[in-house]
Amino acid sequence: MTALFVVLRIVAALAIGAAVVGQIVTSIAFWQAQGLTDIPFRLVNFFSFFTIESNILATVVLVMAVGLTLLQKNPMWFTVLRAVATTFMVTTGIVYNLLLRGIELPQGSTLDWSNEILHLWGPLYLLADWIFAPGRLRLEWKHIATIVAFPIVWAVYTLIRGAVTYDPLLDGGWYPYPFLNPETSANGYLSVAFYVILIAAVIGLVGAGIIRISRTGSRK
Repeated sequence: MTALFVVLRIVAALAIGAAVVGQIVTSIAFWQAQGLTDIPFRLVNFFSFFTIESNILATVVLVMAVGLTLLQKNPMWFTVLRAVATTFMVTTGIVYNLLLRGIELPQGSTLDWSNEILHLWGPLYLLADWIFAPGRLRLEWKHIATIVAFPIVWAVYTLIRGAVTYDPLLDGGWYPYPFLNPETSANGYLSVAFYVILIAAVIGLVGAGIIRISRTGSRK
């Protein structure tokens, strides 16, 4: 079982990492084809997507999981980190497939195979890894605070940055997702607040589910 998940984690890390890199390359090529010269600004935009940040974290966690398994170490902090990555990836999958599938995001031309890995197969693997892979320890409910901390910071960062940036392609502030843009939302910041609360609730519920799974029994 352990050897199987070492192999699966390597494959998943390579696939997710390749998906992120593939989308970066595709986006840069698209921006250059549009005659844009503000590539640093657009790269900051790219790495401001919660999806991208979640997938990068997932890749790092999978690589660390392989290393710690080979070293025969299993610290509690790593189970917490796995829980964070799994929560973020599952939330990414839920939000994208319910709200954003079929909508062109402001990242440049979308690379289809990369998009599916980042938003569907990656989240599904992280969830399966959490449920079935060895090394999962029992978490306490207090760890929910660690899980929800970054999304709160990310939401604040996103709204502040969107208000102070200007994207000539959009003729307005840059926001990673349409439902976070008060300039185009039906009721401005009221609509944005609704979606922020909704996503916070989803993250909290998914995080609680991830913790609950850990409390059904550790997988050492």
